Amino acid sequence: MLVLVLGIESSCDETGLALYCTQQGLVGHQLHSQIDMHALYGGVVPELASRDHIQRLVPLLRALLYAAKIEAKQIDAVAYTKGPGLVGALMTGACFAKSLASAWQVPALGVHHMEGHLLAPMLAAQSPEFPFVALLVSGGHTQLVAVEAIGRYKLLGESLDDAAGEAFDKSAKLMGLPYPGGPHLAKRALQGRPDRFRLPRPMLDRPGLDFSFSGLKTAVRTHFQALDDPSEQDIADLCLAFEQAAIDTLVQKSIRALKQTGFKTLVVAGGVSANLYLRNQLEQAMCKRGWQAYYPPMEFCTDNGAMIALAGALRLQAGQYDQLPLALLARWPLTDLQEL
Repeated sequence: MLVLVLGIESSCDETGLALYCTQQGLVGHQLHSQIDMHALYGGVVPELASRDHIQRLVPLLRALLYAAKIEAKQIDAVAYTKGPGLVGALMTGACFAKSLASAWQVPALGVHHMEGHLLAPMLAAQSPEFPFVALLVSGGHTQLVAVEAIGRYKLLGESLDDAAGEAFDKSAKLMGLPYPGGPHLAKRALQGRPDRFRLPRPMLDRPGLDFSFSGLKTAVRTHFQALDDPSEQDIADLCLAFEQAAIDTLVQKSIRALKQTGFKTLVVAGGVSANLYLRNQLEQAMCKRGWQAYYPPMEFCTDNGAMIALAGALRLQAGQYDQLPLALLARWPLTDLQEL
């Protein structure tokens, strides 16, 4: 029986490696963030991201094996992020994973990045049971998915333009906040005064479960440009107004999705799932209706190797592994995945 899986994540600007055991859970993980490097440019530079992954993979693997007191010969399989993501960044992790698997003579499997996020709450002490609605909310994706089992996914709604995390980052940049903007915006919002600005709740006035955040971002620009020499308090007030509008939209759409499916469990994953205001508002909404929400541990909200190791372990244990030459997918619908 498959026991120990090495997971490798390199889809964008984090290099993550982890070991997951199907019997005892997460054995160890290592993560390097490229935030400081990309902050010089105000956003992710794909070529630099790829080059940095190449430099980090071997040292991180050595550190992981040393900290976990594991030898390479004990590893039974290698999982890596196959997509979606930046192709150059994906290539570095995939080639490294395939090389290790070949040298160690163990199977390898390419994992869907968003399935990794979707399953990340299972790394917590209390994990959800199927079925549930998943709110996948990050810098690149905003989706509501009905999840009946691993691989049995139905897309209920998604963003028609900017993802929620992308809107956080772009709105922060419009107000002159440092990169990455989302966490800085959320921090400034803590000092904001409510009801100073009124921003739209996109697409809440119509049926359906799709999202749109580009209009909200435009509203932030309009209000900010109308300010004459904006003060720190002005910026904090506008940050709070944006956060409330974006989170209110996510919460209300999640409630609609649960009512539509009849499920009583919500899983929230992706980088924005670390937002404390989102968690607070969802907890209030879930408690009021007798529903339950689950989140990944804070350290596994953003991209990481642990979620790839977990997702890979579950699929490898079911007998799935790569049979074709290396094929990476910059775009890869979650609903295309094979059911276990």
